[in-house]
Amino acid sequence: MQSAFSIALAGLFCLSCFDSADAQNARRVAIPPLKYKETLAYSLQTVSVKANCFPPQLREVLAYIAAKTGRRPMVTSGLRSHGRSHSQHRYCAAADIRIPGVSERTIIAIAESAPGIGGIGRYCNGIVHVDVGPKRRWTYC
Repeated sequence: MQSAFSIALAGLFCLSCFDSADAQNARRVAIPPLKYKETLAYSLQTVSVKANCFPPQLREVLAYIAAKTGRRPMVTSGLRSHGRSHSQHRYCAAADIRIPGVSERTIIAIAESAPGIGGIGRYCNGIVHVDVGPKRRWTYC
């Protein structure tokens, strides 16, 4: 009985952590209105993903993708201070995303028509890179 209670308590604690993390991220993402409603346009894979510095153009790209797919993209990577010097991630101008239930081909096709899109990359693990830097395309497998 005590074991079941402990498991239930741990589950409630985990849920409260997720709600708290979402609330914190939502506060960081709150931006003036853009062309596409973007207050809940994307979610973060983990609380350690740094996305509170995304410029309005990138948030609008993510909101556009969300509007076209009907689902919020999950950002798996945002700002990365390490890595390649020419990476848009270093300037917080890029997001690696996935949308469960939506193929990367569909995500890429939608991203190509997004206003302000720059780079679009595809990784073989199902993650799609979008940024607002110079226009370019690539696939890393």
